Amino acid sequence: MPDGSHVPVLLEEAVAALAIKDNGTYVDATFGRGGHSGKILERLGPRGRLLALDRDPAAQAAAAAIRDQRFRFRHAWFSELPEVLDAEAIDTVDGVLLDLGVSSPQIDNPERGFSFRADGPLDMRMDPTRGQPASEWLARATEGELRGVIGDYGEERFAQQIARAIIAARAHQPIQRTGQLAAIVAKAVGTRGRGDRSQDPATRTFQALRIHTNGELTELSLALERVLPRLALGGRLAIISFHSLEDRPVKQFFRRHAQAYGGDARLARLAIATRTLPVPPLKLIGRAIRPRDAEIAANPRARSAHLRVAERTEGTLAAW
Repeated sequence: MPDGSHVPVLLEEAVAALAIKDNGTYVDATFGRGGHSGKILERLGPRGRLLALDRDPAAQAAAAAIRDQRFRFRHAWFSELPEVLDAEAIDTVDGVLLDLGVSSPQIDNPERGFSFRADGPLDMRMDPTRGQPASEWLARATEGELRGVIGDYGEERFAQQIARAIIAARAHQPIQRTGQLAAIVAKAVGTRGRGDRSQDPATRTFQALRIHTNGELTELSLALERVLPRLALGGRLAIISFHSLEDRPVKQFFRRHAQAYGGDARLARLAIATRTLPVPPLKLIGRAIRPRDAEIAANPRARSAHLRVAERTEGTLAAW
């Protein structure tokens, strides 16, 4: 089985949310180290089918350990799901799971450059075969670009000070190591109060650079729009997010597609009988699910997770 060093968040809840059918076809669009996939395969019948995707080549190596004829893995970004389904001759699927978190092996491996807790090359790419390392972007970004990324994606109120510090530091020496960047940020932030004294000063900056390096929010936006048309009637879309920048667009997407005409506010001023409105293409399944205290105690990285679930209806998709 795949690498057991990664503990999937909301494992039972996420797989239960998919309402697995014995002979259904499902997609684990963020395979990671295979925890969710393994649980889905346990629920599938002999004629069921599971397709897993991940952009991390290390995930592909973990997937090779699954010897099951019902399982297929593709090295792909989850926004590429329609192309992958076409290549597999799959028209629609009965469920799609997206776990938007970074896997523990990615964070814990200093060579990947995701964490400031151990020094390593400042890479941060989830797919090292595509794009540029974070260090290359830091070497050429303007102060305004740095301030924007750190402020927007890190929700960092000291983005201006950190951007200036990066510009000043790189004038003397290229910033190529996680330890270098963490030290620069810590010096720039200094003893300024944050409210959360348990958080390392570099946390928000590292989050911002990771999101930017991997185009995470763009990838999520594309995936949401491309997955919905491939859901079969009654198919479930389950998404686990870990911070507000991810959760907000998921929540807004679900709400928009769970309302007639995308919830256009102008309709509220018109005399339209509710029964005459078209059926929206999605139905929300309950409220957001949070990890239980026991899971958070066992796996502190689960504390910020939200699981949202929606189901495909007979409603027609429209361009709103």
